[in-house]
Amino acid sequence: MDFTKTLQILQMIVNELSGSALVHKMQGQLFKSQGFTKLGQKYIDHYAEEMEWVEKYTDRMLDLGCVPQVKVCNESTLVEDAKSYIEADLKLQREGVEELYKIMPELASDPTTYDLTKAYLLDEEEDLYWDEEQLDLIEKIGYQNWLLKMM
Repeated sequence: MDFTKTLQILQMIVNELSGSALVHKMQGQLFKSQGFTKLGQKYIDHYAEEMEWVEKYTDRMLDLGCVPQVKVCNESTLVEDAKSYIEADLKLQREGVEELYKIMPELASDPTTYDLTKAYLLDEEEDLYWDEEQLDLIEKIGYQNWLLKMM
């Protein structure tokens, strides 16, 4: 079986997810420094969770006989305003989930990678729903009240 396309997809996920995870970690540190301890810890924990996915995808590449390439992530600027960050993160989450749905059929001939990506997709959908819930909560209780909950 030719795993060329699968390996390309795996490499793309590892690269994108590594960069995204690092941004979440740094964003969490920023929020903690602003006094929003719960929000900061949420993103720091999210970093750890995302790095577990990077490890799983890296292991899959190694299982297929491919040594992953380490690519430097794109430059990113941290966002000081929590609501603005969640709005931006929601946009990225939607794009990421949409992209994962598009690649699922391409992984159908590799059940192991397909199942791994299906589980990852479910996890990413949960993250998307969290962003949506937070923005909905901000709308309902007001931004200042929401910020108090994040301290």
